[in-house]
Amino acid sequence: MADSPEDTIAAIATPPGFGGVGVVRISGPNTAALARAILGRLPAPRHATYAPFLGEQGETLDDGIALFFPGPRSYTGEDTLELQGHGGPVVLDLLLSRCLALGCRAARPGEFTERAFLNGRLDLAQAEAVADLIEAGSAQAARSARRALEGALSHEVNALLDALTGLRVSVEAALDFPDEDVDILREAQVQARLADLSGRIDRLIRGAAQGALLREGLRLVIAGRPNAGKSSLLNRLVRREAAIVTHIPGTTRDVLRETVSLDGLPLHLVDTAGLRESDDPVEQEGIRRAWAEIEAADAVLLVVDDALGEGEEEAAIRARLPGHLPVICVHNKIDLTGRVPGKQGGVLYLSAQDGQGVDSLREHLKAQAGFSGGEGLFLARRRHLDALTRTAGHVATARDALAVGAGPELVAEDLRLAQETLGEITGRFSSDDLLGRIFSTFCIGK
Repeated sequence: MADSPEDTIAAIATPPGFGGVGVVRISGPNTAALARAILGRLPAPRHATYAPFLGEQGETLDDGIALFFPGPRSYTGEDTLELQGHGGPVVLDLLLSRCLALGCRAARPGEFTERAFLNGRLDLAQAEAVADLIEAGSAQAARSARRALEGALSHEVNALLDALTGLRVSVEAALDFPDEDVDILREAQVQARLADLSGRIDRLIRGAAQGALLREGLRLVIAGRPNAGKSSLLNRLVRREAAIVTHIPGTTRDVLRETVSLDGLPLHLVDTAGLRESDDPVEQEGIRRAWAEIEAADAVLLVVDDALGEGEEEAAIRARLPGHLPVICVHNKIDLTGRVPGKQGGVLYLSAQDGQGVDSLREHLKAQAGFSGGEGLFLARRRHLDALTRTAGHVATARDALAVGAGPELVAEDLRLAQETLGEITGRFSSDDLLGRIFSTFCIGK
């Protein structure tokens, strides 16, 4: 049978493993009856109640704190119960099994937050911010996710939706009253409102792009010929000995991944095998994996031994790189050549050995990503950025139609499409398929 919103659901809400406290969360119409069966009584709403957690025969499975939140003033908007017991996997499994035996269904990933969205407790952007807050990789990302959860993005989107609604009223008046003497579509005020709307969407796109970078980061593949100092540079950037470094070319045979934060920007570093022709099957596999990582990168850090300079090997690498992929050229080992660190003629000169010029590389990477940081950011997703970009396109089409005197039907349709596209962000216009994809990425119990 298909899952139903009328089901009462339960899940362990704390991570697997051992801990001081473990939480089982229950939500749905039968929550109160389940509380009476497990606790022997219904706890007072929103008060921590110490009680034994009872099994089928009245035996004590565990004891701890129970919290009952009657709907609609709960996280999901339904009656919700949290049982906070001892954080052992066996104890929590016993407690969850008791809930399932009493008629609960095991919750799907993200189903508690999905119900909060469906019951109007959160919009879709806020619901996504819950997962982003849990997964935040830096303090700034956590603060920005919190702003999105509090409605920073939703407020901007809803204001734009209201403005679009007002525009549609003005434009569609021309359809409803075609015999009126006043041509509403040619009023300067309508043109000005459209122009203002375009500017506001563009500003939100820039903010969302920063938020998406803060959430997803920059995937940077370190590539180059063997023994150019790629692994040494990785170690310098992550500030620890993450990769094995020797003077023997071809030491790195596999892909090594590390993540660091550049003033809040997550930098996903991928160290790869040296790119060259090889008869060694193991090295060949490492090189194949290196090229696969390059294909999926946001940018490539091409490391060159400064004493050797760029030669045929680097030319061959550049020729094979995807045309759309930004390439940041770094000349390493300037501690041996005596060259001045910094950027010169499109090349960054540095030493992974002693750190000269590495701070310049960090600043260049932030600039390459277009990341400006700032405490006013809200976390955003690529989905949000895509919806905003498509909205901007529909509004631009409407402006062009007005400029050439197109019929009101075409302008009205463009504005309708803009409104629906923008509404995808908060869930005002969202398909069930989209909701399924979003909430399936959440952890179970949230």
